[in-house]
Amino acid sequence: MLSRGQVLAYRVAAQELRRDGQAPQRLAVLDIGIQDGGTDGARHAMDARLAQAPPPDVVGPDADLALVWSLRGAPYVHRRRDLDPLAAALVPLSEADAAGRLNETGPSVARAGISALDQYATAVREMRAVVRRPTAKGAASTAVTQRLPPAMRHPCRACGTSHISDSAMRVASLAAGLELQPGTAPPVLQPRAGAAVAPAPDPEALRLLVRGYLALLGPATPRQVADYLDVRGADLTPLWPDDLVAVSVEGTRAWLPEGAVAAAQRAPEPDVVRLLNPFDPWLQARDRDLIVPDRAHHKALWPVLGRPGAVLADGEIAGTWRTRTSGRALTITVEPFWPLDPRVRRAIEAEAERVATVRGATSVTVRW
Repeated sequence: MLSRGQVLAYRVAAQELRRDGQAPQRLAVLDIGIQDGGTDGARHAMDARLAQAPPPDVVGPDADLALVWSLRGAPYVHRRRDLDPLAAALVPLSEADAAGRLNETGPSVARAGISALDQYATAVREMRAVVRRPTAKGAASTAVTQRLPPAMRHPCRACGTSHISDSAMRVASLAAGLELQPGTAPPVLQPRAGAAVAPAPDPEALRLLVRGYLALLGPATPRQVADYLDVRGADLTPLWPDDLVAVSVEGTRAWLPEGAVAAAQRAPEPDVVRLLNPFDPWLQARDRDLIVPDRAHHKALWPVLGRPGAVLADGEIAGTWRTRTSGRALTITVEPFWPLDPRVRRAIEAEAERVATVRGATSVTVRW
């Protein structure tokens, strides 16, 4: 049995939030990727785990780290060498799994007359065929749509036309061998050199992702892992690794990799303070009631739109923070969930300086 405190202490250590990461490309959290949400989100998450801030060009077509649409169709940073196995791990496992990832329903698939698996395969094939050089998302969408059967074109009120769905573009792009150019808005896609062609599902690659999630955000249940990976639970169950260890956390049966149980039992006190970006790996855990027991704080941390960053203090989410810029001056407004002692407040001000460095600001002011 593990206590909540042991789990939080374990995650601080496993995610290298003591800033004991050795280099950006070697960070443990890259085993499942870092979501690049918000301003400089991925670099900010790396900085929370490294002694020195990562350089601005740490991610890109010529770097060891690449930005792609991957988990849940969101932009994620992964090690370049991991992209082919990752693409194979994320191939839909069944018709229902494909429909879910494409954000389609059974009736919508039936109306199209094209199975969800075939729609996925078609999107992969046409995305690969169209994007031969750096191409803005809108231009890629137009070109791909022209090659699609009419049944795969979705009406869009904003555009006043019909085109490939945003979900289809996002879930197909990694298997199509594409990556994103960092810092582009709208996103610019480009071919990834040496990408494998149209991967088939790889159960062992998927199991590797499962183990990665559990090593960083465990203990967790199969349902929580499936939600993070955007895999249909019924399809993940038969592929669940058989080398995991079941433990009890606050009365819930959850799993860890075998070697992680002892680490969780002896994890040091999580005496660190960090300003986490809104999509930091810590906040990606699907057991939100464990990491933030007070439901009233959930609304502040995870609104539908405009998520704030989170203050991590001694293993607890102790508040939120938001930024405002004026020229190259940065203001960080902190809203604590409870009174913070002077040590934590001083640490927050030091962390604010690091946020300013990552964002290229010349000054930073913390407001309470």
